[in-house]
Amino acid sequence: MTTTSKSDRIAILGLGYVGLPLALGLARNGFQVVGYDIHPPMIDALCEGRDPNGEIDDAKVASSTAVFTHNAADLAGCTAFIIAVPTPITDAKAPDLGPILGACATIAPHLTDGALVILESTVYPGVTEDVCGPALAKASGLETGRQIKLAYSPERVNPGDVEHSMENVIKVIAAQDDETLDRVEAIYSPVVKAGLHRASSIATAEAAKVIENTQRDLNIALVNEFALIFERLGLDTLEVLEAAGTKWNFLPFKPGLVGGHCIGVDPYYLTFRAQQLGYHPEVILAGRRINDAMGAHVAQTLVKAMLKRDIGVRGARVLILGYTFKENCADTRNTRVSDIISELDDYAIQTDVHDPWVGTARLEAQHGVKAVETPELGAYDAILVAVGHREFVNLGSDAIRAFGKEGAVLYDIKGVFGKSGSDLRL
Repeated sequence: MTTTSKSDRIAILGLGYVGLPLALGLARNGFQVVGYDIHPPMIDALCEGRDPNGEIDDAKVASSTAVFTHNAADLAGCTAFIIAVPTPITDAKAPDLGPILGACATIAPHLTDGALVILESTVYPGVTEDVCGPALAKASGLETGRQIKLAYSPERVNPGDVEHSMENVIKVIAAQDDETLDRVEAIYSPVVKAGLHRASSIATAEAAKVIENTQRDLNIALVNEFALIFERLGLDTLEVLEAAGTKWNFLPFKPGLVGGHCIGVDPYYLTFRAQQLGYHPEVILAGRRINDAMGAHVAQTLVKAMLKRDIGVRGARVLILGYTFKENCADTRNTRVSDIISELDDYAIQTDVHDPWVGTARLEAQHGVKAVETPELGAYDAILVAVGHREFVNLGSDAIRAFGKEGAVLYDIKGVFGKSGSDLRL
């Protein structure tokens, strides 16, 4: 049996917000690391010492001993493989395991007796052993559980969050047997300073990960529903939440758009598996429906506010500040700002998007939105602060209002300017 030591060669598949910090951390702690990604431009940037995700200081990338490649042949000789690829959903809200199965197919020719395969991607309980295991065994000719050892250690990366970095958050680990779990612990313990939690089984760890984000999704859905009710009552939701928050055990969630690669996606992995087992989840799917509808609600609320001010809707110009799924990061995955734009487009409203964290070329090429590098002063009938980037907070509401015409509506859905700083808040 191969044991894990600093002489082992570890392959990381997927060098996004999860894989890259892990690759750098392992290399920094003396492991031989091969970072693999199927996107050549990403590898080119990393080889030049730049993090295309904008999360890690370029100097740390440039000084790393990790080898970055998009050539699968460079995985030869690796003894441990960590899969950190995306797990999206289909248009039908079903799990898309294509990236994971693609990673399995990539590593299979390079697996040897004693290889360790660790999955970090978010999945429903059973994927590691019941989906990845058979795929690896069939493609490699090796037996999982004996010649190939499987493990699961879910990522807990929060893009844009410096405080809760990979090193500072307890990491869950699980494996097929105790010996393999010891091996997994030997890999992660030098990197994760906060410590490791050894789960009793791989399925337990898979379930723990998927409910982390499902719980958060439901909490946000609850306050979003509060907002929908309070709007009809003529109450300011944030003021109500502030008052309720004076109780010691009231949870500090706020209404808003729910996007990103985790919270708006992971619950569908759990509900899919539940439905396979003959159980129809009621609460989880209800929360998803509420959160998925918030973008259209924001757009409709803005249109109503414009009409009340006698602002013509058809052909009106609206400036949308922010496009990423959260503040102070460049991650646009599953952003629900797109829902606002789509709904406004149905009203024949022209939208310009400005996001200092995402280049205009990328916004237009990847997302098909009209983007502006610098918004035109006095040009817009309404302004919508969709993401609370620090740049917008630092500008202040008066400077942001200057982008609008006289009487333009300012809708601050993030509530960053306070009640007096905007015309509408979510």
